[in-house]
Amino acid sequence: MANSNHKSQITNPKSKLQGMKGGQASRSTSSGSATSMAELMAKAKTPPRAFKKGEIIEGTITKLTSVEILVDIGAKTEAVVLEKDKALLKNLLDKLRVGDKITVSVLNPESDLGYPVVSLRRFMENRVWEKIEKLVSGKADLEITITGITKGGFLARTDDEIGGFLPNSQTVFVEELESLVGSRIKAIILEAQRDTHKIIFSQKEAVNESDFEKIAASIKAGQTVKATVTNIAPFGLFVSIPSGDGFLEGLIHVSEVSWDKIDDLSKHFKLRDIVDAQIIDIDLREKRLNLSIKRLTKDPFDEMTKEYSLDKKFSLPVLKISDTGITVDLGNEITGIIKKEKLPPGFEAKEGQTIEIIVSGVDKRRRRVEFVPVLKAKPIGYR
Repeated sequence: MANSNHKSQITNPKSKLQGMKGGQASRSTSSGSATSMAELMAKAKTPPRAFKKGEIIEGTITKLTSVEILVDIGAKTEAVVLEKDKALLKNLLDKLRVGDKITVSVLNPESDLGYPVVSLRRFMENRVWEKIEKLVSGKADLEITITGITKGGFLARTDDEIGGFLPNSQTVFVEELESLVGSRIKAIILEAQRDTHKIIFSQKEAVNESDFEKIAASIKAGQTVKATVTNIAPFGLFVSIPSGDGFLEGLIHVSEVSWDKIDDLSKHFKLRDIVDAQIIDIDLREKRLNLSIKRLTKDPFDEMTKEYSLDKKFSLPVLKISDTGITVDLGNEITGIIKKEKLPPGFEAKEGQTIEIIVSGVDKRRRRVEFVPVLKAKPIGYR
């Protein structure tokens, strides 16, 4: 279009003279053209820059399409952005506009076709991490999409293509694992480490107390529920409990799984097992339920210790002698103890030796029977 105007001015000088007689407006137009020409001449005199591979250069986006992205970096030709990652290319097209000021990394100062080849990856990464840091410091909510299931939790991604890990311990409403893939949930970025590109999401922290209380409204302490095992940890079972229109996270601590001691929960349970459990309480701070399996059955310790009534005498073998006292074997995996402070001065016993003792109490919390020795005569100072 500029060439066409220029041609008309040359072939039609009469028109140009008539324009000059038109007054101030024509003079302003003529002045503007002269200024533009001066700028073009000045620019033409500026030699193009020479670039080095790896150099970071400021530039302006001049073209932005799915086929080609061009950037003016002051070279003799516009630089071409090289990007083969489809997800990142989509992000570039979504987030950038023609005319945006950006920085590029030089991949090739001059290709075989004569133009520089550059990358926007570092620029976009810096932009993303600036946003991540703001989200972390402000604990701002964001929408994330569950993209996969992995050991101990889920893989998730934000709309800005920020990928991270959502641990089971940071989820609240957990259903069938496979059904969650593709679903969108509200979360926050709990932790972000740029040097390792580690991002941890938390659904739990994004749910405020009022939201949690609303979903947990139908849950009462002492209630028996069906719970699905979603994760097995050394300290207990994480489970999912249906409530209203959602699901609540629960924890069955290892001490609440069985009346008997369990060393390895994975030998007794597997993921997606459905268990009956009793709700102990609702933990508002952790936004989860505490549950028990063992409380649904009577404690066998009560039945097994019925015969050990107060002041009843027994002759029992010594199982172990330690700094805390003497342990005796009652059978049925029940132990008895004579505390060190209850041993009279001069009292001696050996492992395997049978001694006469009297029941002084039953400690249900520690699940043991307490004894004192049978004394032939009360030593001075013994209580």
